[in-house]
Amino acid sequence: MKETRDGSKKDMHSKNPSVSSLPLILDVDDFKGDFSFDALFGNLVNELLPSFQEEEIDSLEGHNISSDVFPNGHVRGASDTIKFSQGLPTPLFPEVDKLLTLFKDSSQELVDLRKQIDGKLYNLKKDVAAQDSKHRKTLAELEKGVDGLFDSFARLDSRISSVGQTAAKIGDHLQSADAQRETASQTIELIKYLMEFNGSPGDLMELSPLFSDDSRVAEAASIAQKLRSFAEEDIGRQGISVPSIVGNATASRGLEVAVANLQDYCNELENRLLSRFDAASQRRELPTMAECAKILSQFNRGTSAMQHYVATRPMFIDVEIMNADTRLVLGEQGLQATPSNVSRGLSSLYKEITDTVRKEAATIMAVFPSPNDVMSILVQRVLEQRVTALLDKLLVKPSLVNLPPMEEGGLLLYLRMLAVAYEKTQELARDLRAVGCGDLDVEGLTESLFSAHKEEYPEHEQASLRQLYQAKMEELRAENQQVTESSGTIGRSKGASISTSPQQISVTVVTEFVRWNEEAISRCTLFSSQPATLAANVRAVFTCLLDEVSQYITDGLERARDSLTEAAALRERFVLGTSVSRRVAAAAASAAEAAAAAGESSFRSFMVAVQRCGSSVAIVQQYFANSISRLLLPVDGAHAASCEEMSTAMSSAEASAYKGLQQCIETVMAEVERLLSAEQKATDYRSPDDGIAPDHRPTNACTRVVAYLSRVLESAFTALEGLNKQAFLTELGNRLHKGLLNHWQKFTFNPSGGLRLKRDITEYGEFVRSFNAPSVDENFELLGIMANVFIVAPESLSTLFEGTPSIRKDAQRFIQLREDYKSAKLAARLSSLWPSLS
Repeated sequence: MKETRDGSKKDMHSKNPSVSSLPLILDVDDFKGDFSFDALFGNLVNELLPSFQEEEIDSLEGHNISSDVFPNGHVRGASDTIKFSQGLPTPLFPEVDKLLTLFKDSSQELVDLRKQIDGKLYNLKKDVAAQDSKHRKTLAELEKGVDGLFDSFARLDSRISSVGQTAAKIGDHLQSADAQRETASQTIELIKYLMEFNGSPGDLMELSPLFSDDSRVAEAASIAQKLRSFAEEDIGRQGISVPSIVGNATASRGLEVAVANLQDYCNELENRLLSRFDAASQRRELPTMAECAKILSQFNRGTSAMQHYVATRPMFIDVEIMNADTRLVLGEQGLQATPSNVSRGLSSLYKEITDTVRKEAATIMAVFPSPNDVMSILVQRVLEQRVTALLDKLLVKPSLVNLPPMEEGGLLLYLRMLAVAYEKTQELARDLRAVGCGDLDVEGLTESLFSAHKEEYPEHEQASLRQLYQAKMEELRAENQQVTESSGTIGRSKGASISTSPQQISVTVVTEFVRWNEEAISRCTLFSSQPATLAANVRAVFTCLLDEVSQYITDGLERARDSLTEAAALRERFVLGTSVSRRVAAAAASAAEAAAAAGESSFRSFMVAVQRCGSSVAIVQQYFANSISRLLLPVDGAHAASCEEMSTAMSSAEASAYKGLQQCIETVMAEVERLLSAEQKATDYRSPDDGIAPDHRPTNACTRVVAYLSRVLESAFTALEGLNKQAFLTELGNRLHKGLLNHWQKFTFNPSGGLRLKRDITEYGEFVRSFNAPSVDENFELLGIMANVFIVAPESLSTLFEGTPSIRKDAQRFIQLREDYKSAKLAARLSSLWPSLS
């Protein structure tokens, strides 16, 4: 709403309160820009509401009446309250009519404005449609024009392309013609030079100055090579042999003389360049060397120059350098040729060689046009000459027929030297590869240096292990001999003939065997790159360990068995008859005690041998699982075959251990029988009925036997494990049960003796319970039941074995040992009770 109009409208309101007849004037510009309805509404009503608000405020101030607030938020004065209370019809908001009129007029004005706008929009749409149609028509005309331009440009491009192709063909023809002209010119020049060389044989004095000018050597070399190529090709076409006509001075049919003269000239020129190259090399004039090398590359691709440069290096021609290599690695006269010293010497020497090659590489890169070829020749010469010369002195392959003595290190020293040299030379090859060696297969060349040694390596490794084993066995035998000589024999003062304890199996020795084998396996891994070859070598080396351990522990077990056999023979020697004097019997008893002590010592020695045998086998099995298996598994069947070999190798030791354990049982039972025979008295089980309370203690024989078993089996409990322990103790328990039955068959029992026997059986049963053998425990429990036949009255025997009929046969044998067997006529009674046993 414009400002001037607002002003006139305010005047109208101030003169006449009724504004219904005065139309509101709104302008379209009021709705432009940032339109706000609140602002428009405020401009309409603020002309009426301020006067109303002023009147209200004056009324409130004049009467000083507190105001009330309507629920809708308007303020109500005191007069309003009075009027409201009196019920007068005065309007509550007198400006409402004016506002309603104002709003109606404004609404009508807005409708009119909307119609005006709609009309303007309709006209604008018509104008836009007309302009759009005109614009589309113009664009269509432009598109036709552009299509025409594109067609013109396509024709022009085709024309330009055609002209370009024609120009290119003309250029090619011109270039070809120029090349032909240049070739013809060069050919004429070459023919002139060729005619000079095709004069008299060996006459090089009449040549053009080009071939004698040192400043044009490169050009002369290039022309000479071209002439040689052309002349040799011509002779080849004619099929004429050059040597047959070279000496003919009058030859004129071809270019044979030219070829011969060119060959002489090229040789002379090559020698001259090599001399200049050497002189520059001594002065370290790299540009001159590079120039000579570039020219020499035209002669046999520079092979002579490259080989000449490599051959003149000091490391290949200086004898003092080669001697210094030997002294550095082997020491003065080879006195310090140990693997550790050789390893340090090779490390130092190979580092020096690598540094030298690296320095030469810098020169080669700056001088030669084909540095990789030169590096290949240099590295090959280093390996084939300098390294090979040292390895020939370091590694002298020993004979497998006459092995080097152990005092000089044996085969092991050679193998260790070989491993050190191989490993260090491989490191040198890797370092040289890093420096650069062209297309040379440096790893393959390095392998070839050791091919002669690797061919027989497995045989040398196995022979070394056998040599070490034999040397160790000789060492152990010498030590045992010294111990035997210093300690004498057991029982010499008593006249016994048993030697000292046999040489025992040593786990330390077996560990040493494994250490040797582990070292050999590490060399197998070093020398064998293919899995199949590695598996075959590992199997062969591991088989050596199996053979060594098997033989060592079997020999140890057999020595322990020999001790048991000797003790058994000693026991048999002192078995006496019944009719001997007391003095002889006492001497025999003393000797029997010594034999028993020898048997007990042999038993303990064998158990120690068995224990160490088991530990040794466990060490080998652990070594196989940790180190050998992973090397065999990649090859089908290798692991299973090696396991089979290990089982076969240990079978001899198992057989020897089984026989020895049987002898141990025999030894124990022999001593048990000796103790029972010596200590058991007839009165033990047939004590007189003198009114004295019966003795409930075990008999002396029982106490001695249990004490002996407890003492001697202590080593068995420690040495044996698992099923081996269970089987041994079960067998021993059964033999003890059988021996006691046979022993008690020699005595007669009365009731008090039966109680004594039952006490002995209880003692034996408590001891064998430590065997953890259920069958043995059951046997001794049945013995306790059978002992009751000596205690009960004759008439109670019929009911004694009702629950255990299986032992009636053994029980009948016991019943026959009763003191009253005949007097009580027990035989007839038993026949009637158990007719099947009569």
